[in-house]
Amino acid sequence: MKKGKKYLESAKLVDKAKLYDPAEALSIIPQVSKAKFDETVEAHIKLGVDSRHADQQVRGAVVLPHGTGKTVRVLVFAKGDKAKEAEENGADFVGAEDLVTKIQGENWFEFDVVVATPDMMGVVGRLGRVLGPKGLMPNPKAGTVTMDVAKAIKDIKAGKIEYRLDKTNIIHCPIGKVSFGQEKLSDNFHTLMEAIVKAKPSAAKGQYLRSVVVASTMGPGIKINPTRVSE
Repeated sequence: MKKGKKYLESAKLVDKAKLYDPAEALSIIPQVSKAKFDETVEAHIKLGVDSRHADQQVRGAVVLPHGTGKTVRVLVFAKGDKAKEAEENGADFVGAEDLVTKIQGENWFEFDVVVATPDMMGVVGRLGRVLGPKGLMPNPKAGTVTMDVAKAIKDIKAGKIEYRLDKTNIIHCPIGKVSFGQEKLSDNFHTLMEAIVKAKPSAAKGQYLRSVVVASTMGPGIKINPTRVSE
């Protein structure tokens, strides 16, 4: 794939052979982000685990101190008082069977996160085949299957993100926008990394953090020294 002129200019500012300290890597991000929009900054963390084994799964959620810079649309599956609680606490969409029909019938996906009360999971389960592949299925580990819908909505709106391994044992997570600057990106990065390190499965053997790369949407990847992520 041919790289654009702006990308090639940015790539010159990054030493591909170097493993950067987190602070230095995140200070380079604004210099290499040349797009006309405020790019998202992502962290890509390769772990020394095997996601095919249930005892080596790494999954959870963490609230980034400065949020993601993105407005998150929350859909809540709830009934009665819990539906009212969801509406009062800023849910963008609230419903039950009616939402299942809308998603299935209209292929409607104008939302970013799905929260459900435990009693609604039987209904939500009917959407497993469409929500699952998009990573939208509510999950107790991520705090999105809960009776405390008010807290779930507030946390998500404040910048709660879910981290989980893909099939290649890599976690991909947004840590903010280029406009945040190095300090806020560093705070978010360290909060995410602390959560992932704490979530290390006891069955994991050898080096846990294999590689850590940060990159903006259109910018080159910057490799971070995995032994320095706690700094």
